[in-house]
Amino acid sequence: MKLPQKFKRLALLAGAVVTLSACSDDVASVSLGLFTTKDVVVNSQQDPILKGVTCHISHIEANLDFSDPSDMSIACRQTGPITAQQLQKIDRSKSGEVIFKSSKSILFKSLKVRRIYDAENRTLLYLSYSTKESSGSHHHALSTVPLYNTQAWDWALTQKN
Repeated sequence: MKLPQKFKRLALLAGAVVTLSACSDDVASVSLGLFTTKDVVVNSQQDPILKGVTCHISHIEANLDFSDPSDMSIACRQTGPITAQQLQKIDRSKSGEVIFKSSKSILFKSLKVRRIYDAENRTLLYLSYSTKESSGSHHHALSTVPLYNTQAWDWALTQKN
């Protein structure tokens, strides 16, 4: 039996979401109280290209709801070497690239983390955001990792802004 193209795409999308969600490592889970099913979950994510950067992302998980709240926080730090070879592989456009994605709802809401390179300041920006408006806002948070004192610093100095 041959499946219609629409079902194949849906199956691939579902598989990708499960795969991306499984890439995270839960570092902590803190209950918000005795009479709630919501927890603050902290995940640890290593940048897939810049292995010397680790991001910790906190967000709310509503265990019995179809959709998690959109609030999140992010902190990224250098936890190992960042090399010129790694930096040459990243998307250095103004919009950067999505490096993490986690489903937050059955209705296509997700939490995404986008890496953006600030060439002028030789700094990596990690922007986490919700793809669906909640309470009149697309919730977002920002963390930066300067390249100063990394192996990539000298390479970054030679690049034109």
